[in-house]
Amino acid sequence: MTPVCPFVKASRPDDGSPRKPGECPIKHGAEHEGGGKAKKESGGESATVSPKCPFGYDSQTFKLGPLSCMICQALLFDCSKCVPCSHVYCKVCISRFKDCPLCGADVEKIEADTDLQSVVDRFIDGHARIKRSHVDMDKEGEAGENKKVIYEDVSLERGAFLVQQAMRAFRAQNVESAKSRLSLCAEDIRGRIETVGNTSELCSQLGAVLGMLGDCCRAVGDAGSAVTYFEESVEFLSKLSAADLEITHTHSVSLNKIGDLKYYDGDLEAARSYYMRSLNVRRDAIKHHPSVSSQTLDVAVSLAKVADADRSIGNEDAALDRFHEAIKLLESLTLKPEEAGLEQRRLSVLEFLNNQLAEKQSD
Repeated sequence: MTPVCPFVKASRPDDGSPRKPGECPIKHGAEHEGGGKAKKESGGESATVSPKCPFGYDSQTFKLGPLSCMICQALLFDCSKCVPCSHVYCKVCISRFKDCPLCGADVEKIEADTDLQSVVDRFIDGHARIKRSHVDMDKEGEAGENKKVIYEDVSLERGAFLVQQAMRAFRAQNVESAKSRLSLCAEDIRGRIETVGNTSELCSQLGAVLGMLGDCCRAVGDAGSAVTYFEESVEFLSKLSAADLEITHTHSVSLNKIGDLKYYDGDLEAARSYYMRSLNVRRDAIKHHPSVSSQTLDVAVSLAKVADADRSIGNEDAALDRFHEAIKLLESLTLKPEEAGLEQRRLSVLEFLNNQLAEKQSD
């Protein structure tokens, strides 16, 4: 699972508002509507008030609140209480310890805390679901004010919040917690799609979240479910424009992950088919962004995967052609000073490709 919000993507051509690289579009959407800061329109007749969670949880800041597990730092999942100290953690997290991480007391046994888990579940179910319309401040009894207050649609915050909690849990190897949060996020997005249709924003978000669910299943060895999630991710992402770099990358990565699972399962023909689809997606993308170095690297990686599958199937000539094509791409790639971080990846892929050719020559 990628350690960034899967809602992140580059600004679209029709999106004239600025967005920083790595910034979540859910957050961006809220800010574009006036989030985070009180704004006044011309004449000072209105202002925007950002939503605030009473526990301090939001997707834009790092917060360990009263409902957080101090080990994985995500919201509690399958709450379990240590005996005798009564400190509470996720069951998966505390099961790895013999002493309480907070107080050091011996953990004699672990008991389920269903009451606290019920509170956490109710909090998650209601968090960031409220949408308020314009409010006339005079009607609210605030003397001296004659302007409307626009409360943000805090549902824009909910998806990023759930993904944030899922990523924290996944990094701490609490996969079931991550799956639970991502499933809620996917359910929310599906509900929105039923209401407003397959918009590019919702399809990209759902495709990314489904891909993360696939990563969760793969992490616990459930290859069948992982393939199902990745295929559904591909279904939604394939509906979107190839001009969007983030969407294209997520789309091609999901295809490659299915190919990897098929490859390890011994279905080489199916693996090659998915690798080839990923390569075609990346070739299309490079037509839209020929000067983006990362796209060239992606194409080289896909060529290597298809070539490796070709060699395993017995198509040695086709494999050599793709290895040589990938090497030529990487050797001709000139990185800009600000792209220095890509150099290590370029050298790593190039080393792999040259080793593949060396193996053939030594046979």
